[in-house]
Amino acid sequence: MTARAEPHSFWGRLEPESEEDLELVSGLVFFSVETAEHLLATHVSPPLDACTYMGLDSGARPVQLSLFFDILLCMARNVRREDFLVGRPPEMGQGDVDIAGYLHGARAELWRELRDQPLTVAYVPDGSYNYMTNSASEFLHSLTFPGAPGAQVVHSQVEERQLLGAGSSVVSCLLEGPVQLGPGSVLQHCHLRGPIHIGTGCFVSGLDVAQSEALHGLELHDLVLQGHHVQLHGARSRAFTLVGRLDSWERQGTGTYLNMSWSRFFQKTGIRDWDLWDPDMPPIERCLLSARLFPVLHPSRALGPQDMLWMLDPQEDGGKALRAWRASWRLSWEQLQPRLDRAATLASRRHLFFRQALHKARHVLEARQDLSLRPLIRAAVHEGCPGPLMATLDQAAAGGGDPGVAARALACVADVLGCMAEGQGGLRSGPAANPEWVRPFSYLECGDLARGVEALAEERDKWLSRPALLVRAARHYEGAGQILIRQAVMSAQHFVSSVPVELPAPGQWVVAECPARVDFSGGWSDTPPLAYELGGAVLGLAVRLNGRRPIGARARRIPEPKLWLAVGPRQDKMATKIVCGSLDDLQDYCQPHAPGALLKAAFICAGIVSVHSKLSLSEQLLCAFGGGFELHTWSELPHGSGLGTSSILAGAALAALQRAAGRAVGTEALIHAVLHLEQLLTTGGGWQDQVGGLMPGIKVGRSRAQLPLKVEVEEITVPVGFVQKLNDHLLLVYTGKTRLARNLLQDVLRSWYARLPAIVQNAHNLVRHTEECAEAFRQGSLPLLGQCLTSYWEQKKLMAPGCEPLAVRRMMAVLAPHVHGQSLAGAGGGGFLYLLTKEPRQKEALEAVLAKTEGLGNYSIHLVEVDTQGLSLQLLGTETSA
Repeated sequence: MTARAEPHSFWGRLEPESEEDLELVSGLVFFSVETAEHLLATHVSPPLDACTYMGLDSGARPVQLSLFFDILLCMARNVRREDFLVGRPPEMGQGDVDIAGYLHGARAELWRELRDQPLTVAYVPDGSYNYMTNSASEFLHSLTFPGAPGAQVVHSQVEERQLLGAGSSVVSCLLEGPVQLGPGSVLQHCHLRGPIHIGTGCFVSGLDVAQSEALHGLELHDLVLQGHHVQLHGARSRAFTLVGRLDSWERQGTGTYLNMSWSRFFQKTGIRDWDLWDPDMPPIERCLLSARLFPVLHPSRALGPQDMLWMLDPQEDGGKALRAWRASWRLSWEQLQPRLDRAATLASRRHLFFRQALHKARHVLEARQDLSLRPLIRAAVHEGCPGPLMATLDQAAAGGGDPGVAARALACVADVLGCMAEGQGGLRSGPAANPEWVRPFSYLECGDLARGVEALAEERDKWLSRPALLVRAARHYEGAGQILIRQAVMSAQHFVSSVPVELPAPGQWVVAECPARVDFSGGWSDTPPLAYELGGAVLGLAVRLNGRRPIGARARRIPEPKLWLAVGPRQDKMATKIVCGSLDDLQDYCQPHAPGALLKAAFICAGIVSVHSKLSLSEQLLCAFGGGFELHTWSELPHGSGLGTSSILAGAALAALQRAAGRAVGTEALIHAVLHLEQLLTTGGGWQDQVGGLMPGIKVGRSRAQLPLKVEVEEITVPVGFVQKLNDHLLLVYTGKTRLARNLLQDVLRSWYARLPAIVQNAHNLVRHTEECAEAFRQGSLPLLGQCLTSYWEQKKLMAPGCEPLAVRRMMAVLAPHVHGQSLAGAGGGGFLYLLTKEPRQKEALEAVLAKTEGLGNYSIHLVEVDTQGLSLQLLGTETSA
């Protein structure tokens, strides 16, 4: 678009290609940060301080400097200091000796401060200035892009874009149905409903849907049709003007109207010159500006475009249109212009802008477009009209019966409420279980989307009075969206199945053990709703820490019809024990922080008990299994490790329980069962953790952009010996910082539903980058994998700002010279940092490096190796310790 010229040409004369072509200085000057700092530093240096009020108020003699002939000139290459200091700006006379001496000192200071700053010129080939003229053709040219392959559509909603001609322009319009616009034509501030055909060279502005009927059956060419708001003696009304694109507004010359001579116009329409001008008006004054052409008031009806459009093709109507035109009070453009109601015009355009924006918002949602509605939300709140926007979002949520569209629409309502709070009222992320919202939530839980959205809106109206209530209402709207996400993810149940096997003996332990997982690429793309709206792809490794598989569960049948639960270390004496003797004891399965909630949800997800059954807990257990169950889960990883502990633990618990209940479940079925369990638990989350920890080795999990949500896993084949090489170069560093992934998750979902462009692009990059990372594994290239890790960490930080604590940043900076790449595990924010070292077996060396760095806290470095087994399940004897 721009070509860079040599700096010396800035002050020399650019030779024109012809006498008509001469390069002109545009007046636009960009200062880099460094140059701007140098320039600002001069404002306190005499005599340059006299250019500012500080110097003037101190009594300094004023000095006038030129941007081009003083400030920029001293940076030009072909200017010598002596010439610059004695030079004069063009406006200064030769006799101003005192001023010249004063200016000499100012220029010396500029030279000292700015001389070393580089100066560059950007030359725009074929550039030109556009000046305001009375020519409609030039005006149209400035609004269109002749030769462009398509139409320019700005702040407009167009139902049938294929009808817009190349090089045409549509600005702030709502076009419903077939509205055809010819090349080089412009529509502004119009609400039109087709069928309408506007040909080439036209400018149409200010028409509403009621007036668009006047255009049906017509084909306009080279015309300017405008609707105006006018004030006549204090009364507001509408007027319409019609002129030709080629008409001249000058007073000299013969003049034209509707692109034809006045004589031809009079002959065609039956209008006479005395209809337009007073008889005593001199002929030289009779021109388009003074012609009383435009009706502004009719004695018996409202005016419309038809009161002007009849002139294009007078029908054989017995002169009815002509008589109606003559019966109207008419004004010339000279008389009409002072009566234009600019306030009403702006109000009308504002109303139309939001009307088309509401149509666009609904279309964006229903068509599942990756366009952000946040600018519209901010504009609506700023302009004081959030109500119509929220009503439109309600209609989009309830209208199509699509939970995906509805969830995004509810998230947008939450954004509106949050924006209305104007940064007050507390944090957006927080609880969403106020009893007042139970009724709308219950409708959504039952699948009654229309009634749920209606009940949400009714409750919302009670929470609009102050910022604190607005923020709490926003949280509950996000909670409503989570219900719909949960229902979508529940579709993964389609891929959960089991096979009956021999029931283990009472008291016989079934033990499930699992590795942890490390994500190398694609994380966040597996998180609902991204997993089924965008489609996810994550590359993960199953890993052992310090030679151990750190996650496990064991289950057995017991004689008592109860559920014995134990959570904690592998040794029973250290575990927290819970006994569930009734269904009431299981009711908190959906509260993640309740003791044993994950284990309780596992029993429900496995189908061993039902909290909604009419039978008591003991009756259910005795009837199906002749007794109860004992379930113990453990993890040797710290809380918030980022290694997928909770999801892998859920998979281990389900595997052990199902086998203890006489069922065999495949690993792929377990992956989908964990998705179901985490929705019951209301923690949400994606599928990468269980894929990474239940499946062995190095693999890529993928989900398509569709429902039901199905996860498919591909094992990555690596060169012989590469796994051992990877083990020698891969280390885990516990940062000592516990991550808080829940708030990170809520922020990411909020950004995704807002379809922030950077987030959408980053999400696509995550998926694409996973395939590149898989190829690096197939090649067995550690440097390439290091680059993948580095890119992945940057993508994580973009997806979830704030996931890099200061202490972790300091640690990564210290380790950077020793590694090919590094990243925090999982969502980031703390937990484990994994490294791909340049040299093998670097645990002790890096411990020494970190020991010399202050302020890192309680970190620890761990050996890690790829686990090639994945989930293991074994039956132990009744007396054997597990």
